[in-house]
Amino acid sequence: MIDAVGRPQSVLVLGGSSEIAQATVAKLVPARCRTVVLAGREGPRLSEAVDRAKALGADVAEAVAFDATDVAGHGAFADRVFDRFGDFDLVIVAAGLLGDQAAEEKDPVSAAAVLTTNFAGLAAAMLAVAGHLRRQGHGRLVVLSSVAGERARKANFVYGSSKAGLDAFSQGLGDSLVGTGVRVMIVRPGFVVGRMTEGMSPAPFPTTPEAVADAVVHGIETGASVVYVPPVLRWVFAVMRHLPRAVWRRMPG
Repeated sequence: MIDAVGRPQSVLVLGGSSEIAQATVAKLVPARCRTVVLAGREGPRLSEAVDRAKALGADVAEAVAFDATDVAGHGAFADRVFDRFGDFDLVIVAAGLLGDQAAEEKDPVSAAAVLTTNFAGLAAAMLAVAGHLRRQGHGRLVVLSSVAGERARKANFVYGSSKAGLDAFSQGLGDSLVGTGVRVMIVRPGFVVGRMTEGMSPAPFPTTPEAVADAVVHGIETGASVVYVPPVLRWVFAVMRHLPRAVWRRMPG
């Protein structure tokens, strides 16, 4: 179980090859997290992430197959993972697809892939996992959302709306779990400089996978329900979400 200072001893990551997830695991394992299960699409990135967790000192570090778009298979996936590894103190929901707004506006199938991966698929997986957490009577579910979901801009409304849906779902799920011993923490990073955004011009107040990981760990330790990275974005979006629509639509891409 998560100890008195907020340190989990076991973690399941949905989207185990995510840079933010790997940075978070790199901070959790030296702090007594002994079991690391990385769920994702099979490939070199996932294998390398497992190797890194082992090198950091995890007693158990394994990869399991997971596809966020396989909605029908999420219940069986959760059953298999919890039956095999037992209780999890922490589940991190880190899978996601940035997509290409210009292409998606012309191709509804591409847009649907982003929406399914980032919202519908993950929502279904979270329900399956939350059922097991509820039955074990403890645990933390950490969801990597985005400030892009606070208010969708015309330049990225497909991605932004997918994160808005995930964020709202996570809030409702967290409320439904009150009193069960399970808590949900939503993480809202700004522009993260990394593999997913390579070649893009950073937005104001950019951050890094390592900084997000620090915020995740600190949020777990303090029992936070919502975390902004960097923290100043909490106040920036407290204003921006209320801008008149005529002003908002002129926001630069």
